[in-house]
Amino acid sequence: MRLNILKLPRPRTHEGARARVITPEQGLRRSVLSCMLWEGEFYEDGVQIAGRIQELVPQVAAEKVAALAVEARERMKLRHAPLLLVREMARHATHRGLVAETLARVIQRADELSEFVAIYWAQGRQPLSAQVKKGLAAAFGKFDEYALAKYDRAGAVRLRDVLFLCHARPIDEAQAALWKRLVSNELATPDTWEVALSAAGRGEEASKRAVWERLLAERKLGALALLRNLRNLHQAGVSEEIVLTALAGLKTDRVLPFRFLAAARSAPQWEEPLEAAMLRALEGRTAVLAGHTVLLVDVSGSMEAPLSSRSEMRRTDAAYGLAILLREIAEKVTIYSFSDRAQLVPSRRGMALRDALDKSQPHSGTMLGAALKHVEGECRRFDRLIVITDEQSHDNVPAPRGNGYAINVASNRNGVGYGAWTHVDGWSEAAVEYIAALESGAGAKGA
Repeated sequence: MRLNILKLPRPRTHEGARARVITPEQGLRRSVLSCMLWEGEFYEDGVQIAGRIQELVPQVAAEKVAALAVEARERMKLRHAPLLLVREMARHATHRGLVAETLARVIQRADELSEFVAIYWAQGRQPLSAQVKKGLAAAFGKFDEYALAKYDRAGAVRLRDVLFLCHARPIDEAQAALWKRLVSNELATPDTWEVALSAAGRGEEASKRAVWERLLAERKLGALALLRNLRNLHQAGVSEEIVLTALAGLKTDRVLPFRFLAAARSAPQWEEPLEAAMLRALEGRTAVLAGHTVLLVDVSGSMEAPLSSRSEMRRTDAAYGLAILLREIAEKVTIYSFSDRAQLVPSRRGMALRDALDKSQPHSGTMLGAALKHVEGECRRFDRLIVITDEQSHDNVPAPRGNGYAINVASNRNGVGYGAWTHVDGWSEAAVEYIAALESGAGAKGA
């Protein structure tokens, strides 16, 4: 009998179920694609998650890390996690060659220039690498005067600091003059809602109402800013007619479903037009998933945790938003919630489906294994089973019967949705699009 054999402990979820052993690339994906950087989650704090990302980057091929950074920014709409990935790439000789082009691509807002340098210096100030300077210089040229003025905020690193550090060269005299005004702090003041409200003064509700109404009338309040400020609009006494007109004309192409749910919770009096805007965003996607889809949505206690300490959005918003989207694109759908048990819920649309899921049962344990057995016992025939969860099951999770997809909406170290399951990370519509692409032959297992 051989005794000199290294036996590593089997990984487990935070609730004790056996988790799958996964590759460094899979571990990096699950840590990044649902990550609000340095923000704590229900089971892990933000420092742990960021540290795990830092450990995993050198274990994954440079091309894959670069592609993940781009995916996180462009498809999952994350801002800070992609910057951390590029910063970690800059530490390692094996990855540095892709830093400049990746950094230039993932920086899509002017303030991300200074935020990246702050991340670079998080463990102590040091010279920027040549690849970093090249990437920052390329990114700097994307932004006009409005963008630079809007995001030139006071902080440890200012945009002028980044300009000096990266030695960006203007492409023409106009850009040279623009950057000179940035350096001299002479940029034209942008007409943003933050600037306008600050000028109106605190406590002057009539002035604030006038500012909000002007910004809405002139369509100078973007979709996300409008959704985030609905409560403020109501408190300022903004005309409901103006708000409803703004919601009816909302550009929804870049707004994720869960943001409408969070907005409806903060301004329930406008839930109906918010639902209309959300469903408008989902138009044209009907019957993408042919046949019968069984949907199992995690409503356990950990899913009630906020996505960020600075946000009112919860992980359930992400799950319910994906469920609402799947309800629209599935030809036939049967929907269950699960916590301590599986519960069949009505296959409603929009906000009604959110309510049905949220009120279906107490938000308690995470008995995913038992829920799967129950669902597969009731639904004898189906084409696919999709679970939306943070994967922290109490009980062991069996292989799915047939096509099984686990959509992970958290960044915890271990999870159960691997092996025979097709694993998908993230809460944007890209997670659902991946399933459709995979079944049409255009995807790859383990997104």
